[in-house]
Amino acid sequence: MQEIKNKTVFISALDWGMGHATRCVPVIASLVENNNTVIIGVTPLTEAIFSQEFPTLQKVQIPPYNIKYSSFLPVWMKLILDLKRIAKVIVNEKKVLQEIIIEYKINVVISDNRFGLYSRKSHCIFISHQLFLKAPFLNAIAQRINKKYILNFDEVWVPDYEDVSESLSSLLSHGKHFHKNVKYIGPQSRFKKNISSEIKYDYLFLISGPEPQNSIFQNLLLEKSKNYPQLKFALANNSEQKKREINVTYFISPDAKKLSEIICKSKNIICRSGFSTLMDLYVLKKFDLILVPTPGQTEQEYLAELWKEKFLCNAISQDQIRRLKFTM
Repeated sequence: MQEIKNKTVFISALDWGMGHATRCVPVIASLVENNNTVIIGVTPLTEAIFSQEFPTLQKVQIPPYNIKYSSFLPVWMKLILDLKRIAKVIVNEKKVLQEIIIEYKINVVISDNRFGLYSRKSHCIFISHQLFLKAPFLNAIAQRINKKYILNFDEVWVPDYEDVSESLSSLLSHGKHFHKNVKYIGPQSRFKKNISSEIKYDYLFLISGPEPQNSIFQNLLLEKSKNYPQLKFALANNSEQKKREINVTYFISPDAKKLSEIICKSKNIICRSGFSTLMDLYVLKKFDLILVPTPGQTEQEYLAELWKEKFLCNAISQDQIRRLKFTM
């Protein structure tokens, strides 16, 4: 990132949950520090976080992917059914990008997992930790499609360590690279280590990801909390809660400083095993985790097992929440 200076940069993140946007925050901050003019591509989902973090930077609306989960289908199956619509979004965002490049005289384009944000008129960089997919079947076909899109970009930035023994994503980002220009930029998080060691909550429910699985996950945990009135729970989510349990403290859309404080003051954390969430927890040195992959999201399932082995975290399926026992 340090080599990009005095340029006009357009950056945008996939709106599949908030993780892609949050991990772009330190990238944008670094670009601004290096005297670049930064324009951020936003969707209705990502606009809130980017406006909160960078209120003075210019924002431009781009086509949303609008990834939605199913309450009963695994994620991989829902995505297969949604491929035709997603392909149209990719074509549309490529068209919109050409207009943005001309209007704002863009020198550099940075895309966090948005496949259509490339152009021969600018230097284009793709951010991803998933260079090697973990599909449940037809993995070779899925990887071929992934490779085809990524090769459209001039560079690939991997938000992880280059040494596989230190890597937070392991075989998702390490292997025989098909792209000639891959750079490992280290874990990216908007959080900074909170030096306070005061524990205020026994468990933090860190809720993230698209609906309806977001609410399903949350409701399972809140129902479980009723059985432990002696424990103190915290819940962080981006949506307002209609029903509230008396032994749960709620935090709705907390900013980075507040959320890092909540995490540091929680003894145990129950969360999805999305890579951006894991990077945040790694930076804050929080490893007393119960990781619950979104059902059928093979990347999260792989990461949960990896972190179980590497950092001795607990990993369970969503169906196992009802049998989960909380301790002091």
